[in-house]
Amino acid sequence: MPELSRFYGIIVRMFVEPLGKHNEPHFHAYYQEHSAVVTIAPVLVIAGSLPRKQQRLVEAWAELHQDELMADWNLLIAGQCVEPIKPLN
Repeated sequence: MPELSRFYGIIVRMFVEPLGKHNEPHFHAYYQEHSAVVTIAPVLVIAGSLPRKQQRLVEAWAELHQDELMADWNLLIAGQCVEPIKPLN
């Protein structure tokens, strides 16, 4: 699963599901034993959960990089490699 970004112990990844099954554009965020699926537009946790602080960080990061996230989603759909996205500082 391609890694897009890593910040404050959070890893953000994106992948295309097998057999061409595509949900709405989304990414996966991981923090320790927690994971969440987050839609890109609007930024919304649709599955799983993260601790409150890390969820807020992921949501803020996604809001800042919404265009880049959509561009990476489109690259994956086209069978191409994603581009890394700048982490939160």
